[in-house]
Amino acid sequence: MKKFLLISWLLVLFAGISYLFWENEYKYSLPTPIPKSYYAAKTGDLINTQHKIKTDGNKPLFLHFFNPACPCSRFNIPEFASLANHYKDKITFAIVILSNDTTYTVEDIQDKFGLRIPVLFDKSIADSCGVYSTPQAVIINSDHKLYYRGNYNKNRYCTLKTSNYAQMALDSLLNDCADPTFNIAALKSYGCQLPNCKK
Repeated sequence: MKKFLLISWLLVLFAGISYLFWENEYKYSLPTPIPKSYYAAKTGDLINTQHKIKTDGNKPLFLHFFNPACPCSRFNIPEFASLANHYKDKITFAIVILSNDTTYTVEDIQDKFGLRIPVLFDKSIADSCGVYSTPQAVIINSDHKLYYRGNYNKNRYCTLKTSNYAQMALDSLLNDCADPTFNIAALKSYGCQLPNCKK
């Protein structure tokens, strides 16, 4: 009887640990399912956001797609804040909130990031940029064309310097390089799936 209880207890413990690992780690390492109605904006496509956000002069625009309830988005806050502070003189930065929770205010989001930059509550921007998960980075060049849409880093904590994809894309744009070429880890969407993603 003791052996049965011990084995049962170990199985319950293993199941609990497996569930916690799935909920807090593994499921976020899987690609986000592509919605049936997904519209894939391509590099070079014209992205018209001028009526929604004004860029400073002729600066490129960096859009950070953020869902406050998404764990991956929360892990990503320091990386985005670091990029926004580092490139603020050359790039216009904005945060696009993708959440069904309507209680968040602009000030709430700005306080989370410690940044006083534009915050937009407009899911249509995600649709036009081909974004269906958070966090995602979108860079629009000074000609209002999509330059980069993808992940910040291969590592969800953004600690892997060799795969700082968003930063690499920014450096490539600022050095006037052709559209950057990245591997699947940079361009395949990971993280939290957006609700009501439509073309």
